[in-house]
Amino acid sequence: MFSRRELPADLEAIRSTHAPDTPVLDAESDFETIPPAAAEDLGLFVDRLEPATYPTEWLPADAPAVLERYCGSTFTVGAPGDGTVVWTAQTDPPTVICKRRAETTPDEFLSFLIAGAFVEIGADVPEHFLPFFGDRYRDLDAAIRGPDVPGDLTPVDVYQVANALFDAWIGLRTRETFADWTSDHDRLHDAWVDAGKRLTDRLEALPSRMARGEVTFPDATEYACSAVRHDLDLPTPFSALDTAAYADHGADYAVRWAEKTFAALETS
Repeated sequence: MFSRRELPADLEAIRSTHAPDTPVLDAESDFETIPPAAAEDLGLFVDRLEPATYPTEWLPADAPAVLERYCGSTFTVGAPGDGTVVWTAQTDPPTVICKRRAETTPDEFLSFLIAGAFVEIGADVPEHFLPFFGDRYRDLDAAIRGPDVPGDLTPVDVYQVANALFDAWIGLRTRETFADWTSDHDRLHDAWVDAGKRLTDRLEALPSRMARGEVTFPDATEYACSAVRHDLDLPTPFSALDTAAYADHGADYAVRWAEKTFAALETS
């Protein structure tokens, strides 16, 4: 299922700084969640496995099955929406995994994704939005799908918004590191800048597309929040997420943002 990936010198340097001893593995397949038996194969590359469990009371009654599985005792690595490169701290040391589709990912961008995983590990952030929100996840669900909220968003939509909000928070806590790579790691800094440029046109068009109903609110949230790590200007209402207050207050701020945002939708 896994094989060890060799890294160029600049990635080795970033790993040494942010995530010493972290193995980088190639997976034989694409996945959303690695099957438990295959996930246990990670034990061949690390000192020990440390599966995480979380209280089921954090979840609303109709939460997606993937979240119920993530809370449970089954060793769960990866989740829908994770992208080409994932990492887990349920191993010691933490592990970075490149999905099979990394084979067709441009080298510079793939290197940036791997470097970003090292930075996230070093920043000691959660690997998934569920421990980030904790018991506030039910409040987020109520803010987005409460009885007074217009529309017909689903538990899967809440999952998508939660994942996007978490991505924005991660971006706030890591982008300064990326910006500082101008001198020591210019190849990776250029990949970070280039990825941001590719988002700019669609980001600028987002408000008009939302107004015309061409993009759903969860999709718009996902797109806007992905731009935070590239330090781009966000349109309203997402600009309120690009603040030091969100970086400092995390889930509480995210839930309050959702409450205000969907209350505004109700009155518009």
